[in-house]
This record gives sequence, C-alpha cells and structure tokens, in this order.
Amino acid sequence: MARFYSCVLLTMVAFMLAACAAEAPPFTAPHLRLQPVGESPWPKGKVLALAYHNIDDVDADQAFLTVRTANLVDQLAWLKASGFEAVSIDQVLAAKHGGPALPDKPLLLSFDDGYSSFYQRVLPILKAYNWHAVLAPVGVWMDTPQQQKVDFGGLAVARERFLSWPEISEIARSGLVEIAAHTNALHYGALANPQGNVQPAAVTRLYDPQSKRYETDAQYNARIGQDVQRISNKIQAATGRAPRVWVWPYGAASGTALKIIGDNGYELALTLEDGIDTLKTLQAGPRFLLNGDPNTDRFAAAISTVDETELMRVAHVDLDYVYDPDPQQMDSNLGALVQRIADMRITTVFLQAYADPVGDGLVKELYFPNRHLPMRADLFNRVAWQLRTRAKVEVYAWMPVLAYDLDSRLPRVQRWAKDGSLSVSHEQYVRLSPFDPEVRQQIGEIYEDLARHANFAGVLFHDDALLSDFEDAGPQAMAAYRAAGLPGDMRSLRGDEDTLQRWSRFKSRYLIDFTTELTAKVRAIRGPQVKTARNIYAQPIINPYSETWFAQNLDDFLATYDWTAPMAMPLMEGSTVEDSEVWLDQLVQRIASRPRALERTVFELQARDWQTKEGKPIDSQLLAKWMRRLQINGVRNYGYYPDDFINDQPRLQSIRPAFSNAWFPLP
Repeated sequence: MARFYSCVLLTMVAFMLAACAAEAPPFTAPHLRLQPVGESPWPKGKVLALAYHNIDDVDADQAFLTVRTANLVDQLAWLKASGFEAVSIDQVLAAKHGGPALPDKPLLLSFDDGYSSFYQRVLPILKAYNWHAVLAPVGVWMDTPQQQKVDFGGLAVARERFLSWPEISEIARSGLVEIAAHTNALHYGALANPQGNVQPAAVTRLYDPQSKRYETDAQYNARIGQDVQRISNKIQAATGRAPRVWVWPYGAASGTALKIIGDNGYELALTLEDGIDTLKTLQAGPRFLLNGDPNTDRFAAAISTVDETELMRVAHVDLDYVYDPDPQQMDSNLGALVQRIADMRITTVFLQAYADPVGDGLVKELYFPNRHLPMRADLFNRVAWQLRTRAKVEVYAWMPVLAYDLDSRLPRVQRWAKDGSLSVSHEQYVRLSPFDPEVRQQIGEIYEDLARHANFAGVLFHDDALLSDFEDAGPQAMAAYRAAGLPGDMRSLRGDEDTLQRWSRFKSRYLIDFTTELTAKVRAIRGPQVKTARNIYAQPIINPYSETWFAQNLDDFLATYDWTAPMAMPLMEGSTVEDSEVWLDQLVQRIASRPRALERTVFELQARDWQTKEGKPIDSQLLAKWMRRLQINGVRNYGYYPDDFINDQPRLQSIRPAFSNAWFPLP
C-alpha cells in the first residue's frame, strides 16, 4: 500500500511538473535579458528633476506637500553620495545650446509655491552644499498684505507661510537660486464643463454657466498672456532679470499656453509628468513629485526606478454605455464606471470620444463641442476627468481617423472593381478620402476641438485608418499616386508585384503622415506631453504581405507612435478557442522579433465574440487565460475591448488576478 501511494504521489508530481513546464516562460540567455532600471547606470544625457514644496521641521502637512527638514537633509545627502550634482539653469541652457556638457548625473532641484520655509530652511542647506535650485512663487500669493490670509486655491492660509518679494530678492542675490514663474494668479481650479468639474485654470477653456458657453481662443489667449506678463514683470522687478523657467500649476501643461510663454522669453517649462528630463524635452520637462514625506529608503527606491516604464493595463471603454438621455441615470452610469475602473487597479483607459450607438463605425455625433458634427452630449471631458482624478488612471481619447459622416460633398474612399467601376467602400468602414485637402482640414479641426475642450493624456487612433488593395480609387487619390511617381490608373497599380508593393508602402506612409499631422494639431493646443497609440490589425503583423490589404506596417507603427496597439483577437481572426493560445503565441513572437518592441506595444484582447450574431461576451476565465498566456510570452502591456461595466462583463473577480497591476505577486 505504501508503494501504491508513493507511485500515486510520484505520478501527481510528474503531472504537476508537466503542467508547469507547459506554461513555463521561454528561456532567455542571461546576456539577453533586460537589466532592471534600478541596477542600470544612470542614462547619459538625462536630468533628474525633483519637485519639492513646503519644508517643515515637525509637521508634514500634505495639504502643502510638506517634507520634513530631516528627511530633506537625508535625501540630499543620499543624492550627493550617489553621485548626483545639482545644476543651474545656466548650465542646462548652455548644454542645450551646445556648450559644456552636464555632469554625469545632473540634478535639477525645484521648490514650488514660494513657501517661507525655503528662505528659513532650504537656502542654508543649498549654501552648505553649494547646490543650485529653482524657486517658483505664485505672484498674487506674494502680493497678499501681511495682515491678510492668502487665497490658497480656495483655502485661507496664514500669510507668514509664504515668502515676501523682498525675501525673494535676497534669495535671488544668493546666486544659487533661479526664480521661476508659477503663474501670477492661475494656481486654482476653474469650472471646466457644464457638470461642474474643476480643472487647472492655466490649461482649461473656462465654462460660463450663465451664458452656457466656453471661453473662446481669443479670450483664453488674452487671459494667459496677461498673466504671463504680470508675473514676468514682478519677478524682473524683484530679481533684476527676466524669468526663464515656467512651472505649471498642478503639473498640467497646455500647448497653446506654452507658445505664449515661449513668446515671452521662457526657455524651460516644468510639469509633473512621470520620467526624467532630456535636453530635448525641456519644454515639457517631467519632475518627480515629493509627497508623503518619504524617508530615505522610500526616496532611494523611488529615485532608483524613476525612469522605469510602468506596465500598462488598459480597459477600452465605450462612452455610449455611459450616455443616457436622463442626466441622473447618466451620472449613475458614470459612477459605476469610475468605481469599476478604480477596483481594477489598472493604469489606462482608452475612452471613446465619439458616438456610435448602432455600432457601424460611422461617426455622426461626438461627445465634445466641435465645429462639424452634432454633439450628442458634452460628456467626454467630464468622464475623462473623473477617471483621472477618482480612478487614478491615464485617459487616451479614442478617435476615428477617417470614418466621419461629414458633408456629403466631401469625397469618400472609393473601391475599384475589376470591371473598372467605382463605388463607396462598405467592406470595412465608410471613410472619407484622406487625399482630399478639405477632408484633412475638417478632421484636423475636429481633433483641435477635442484638444480645446478636454483634458487627456493621449490619443488612440482607431482601426478605421486602413486602405485595401482596391482602395482608394477616387480622383484625388489617383492624383496623389501620380505625384508620387506611381501609375495613375488602378490596373497599372495592381499590374505587377513590385508596383503593388510600392503603392501599398505609399498608402501606409500617407496614413501615418496624416495621423502625425493630427497629433501635431492636438499637441499644439493640449501640449507636447500628449502620447499617441494606434490600433493595428493582426494580419499585417503575422503576414507582412498583408500590408497590401490594410496599408498598415508594424515597423512603421513602432517608429512613429508611443504605443502600437495590436488587435490580439484570435476568434475574430478565425482561430478556434482550442487554438487561440497558439495564435497569440505567434502574434507575440512576430512582434518580439523586433528589438525592444514589446516595451512599446499594448495588446488588445477581445472581450466579445463578434463571430456570433449577438456578439456574446467571451468567457471571463478564457480572457484571463489569454492574459496569462501573454505574460508567459513576456508581454507586459495589454488590455481588452470592450468593457461592459453595466453588466460586469468581463467578470471583475475573474480577470483581476491576471489583469490588475496591483495584484501581488504578479502572475
């Protein structure tokens, strides 16, 4: 009997080992493995920027993001012992313009808001180290008379907590401190939409509830321009020199305001974006925010990994699920969405900014004010802001590229038939022709209006940016082909393999150039920190020849966008459930064959089976299994579409262990 149980035990162990072996990650030789950021040398040419606020000996009041003096001293000592060297703005600008290089581990210290603790506690420490720093006061806070309270974003605060202009003058004379502008009077939250959301005043088109209108471009530009001139004059009067550094309140940046401050002589602008600076990103410089009064261990751990890219987890959300004609029901839907996203503990939401209630992909309405299509509801900005502030996720505006139902006079993508006839293509989406200048202008204006009326981290370009091997055959397209040195008729374009491939490459690049143009329009208004992502079909990845059928190219995408988002949807591609994991393996392997491509790719799994008539939900356990399969193959960044938060599809409890970036240990 003992031998029997031993055999059973050995059999079970062997079975378990076999099962584990089947799921084991592929072996990677040690010299090919990525080195953890915390164990890597400091990246050459990058600057660590730290954002401090108040310093106090005893009370670490987080209303003022206070760091205790003892912890500040320990942090600076750790930085010095670790080889960091604080640099001045003069050094940074000189290096930017080709002058002497910065030290190997340059450090930019900054202190926001203009607290009196800088004069009392920080300046003596800087003098002891002979280290430079940036001090960014708010003009109207410094102007407040001594006997009055400072209006600290709606909170009445004792005047002695803040510096005076004579103290700022003395600090500037030390030669160690650059006085920057933190706006004159824009460090507060302003009404940003009809629903009452309050957003940073410096980067928001204000909403007037009386007139029910938003601030115009002219009004916004005048408001920002006046503020910049006032704070610049005050700083110059106090220090004898014009300010060169702009520090965004709340870290939120604006492309429109950035141009205005640039026109006023500012050469650097500091945000609170994640990451570390390079000399090329000084107009949108990220800074590490010191909050929570970290001790040395926590501080050192954070700094050691400050350049580490957080793994990305994405829920792709239809705003049509939130919208309801009844405002109370819509608020209830929004609350359910925010709670679900918060419970997921993920990083990112790709949020629909357009209406598509019938699901045909043709956009007839938008969820933000704009010049060209009806607005179904002024909803995108509110939902994006609630997700950002309450669920703590980044929001990408999910936007079509071509599938807009604009004026019927505008040309649509034309499909050529072998009998020579042309028709508006319905095979994928009804799309506007990107080769028409007026089409490009109107779509560009839609993107500009999105940027004006919403606060978001990035843009996801939808999968409607494609052209088949029979498209576009319209007259504007044919003229573009001829101008590029290609044949001017469809039979010749398809007449031989070489010409067909050259035509496909031209269309792929043309669509990319159009999305790059749209990105530039968004960044000009919203700011250079806006990220980009673009959906790509699986076939151009698995079968590169199929670029001919889609005008999409993986290598082009990886080189152009911050994130490439493959549609990792096995059932939609004709795979069976049984073969779906092998299909995913192949997709990942194709992408992983490019150097570091997995670091810039976010895989989108399907949460519905569109091969069924009703598009029934994918079993949540199967979806979780796919997620684990991606992880086994070395994928760090993935998500799914769609998220039906109303019906808990997919089941939160089923997918969270494989999906949440807060789950420990990570699967």
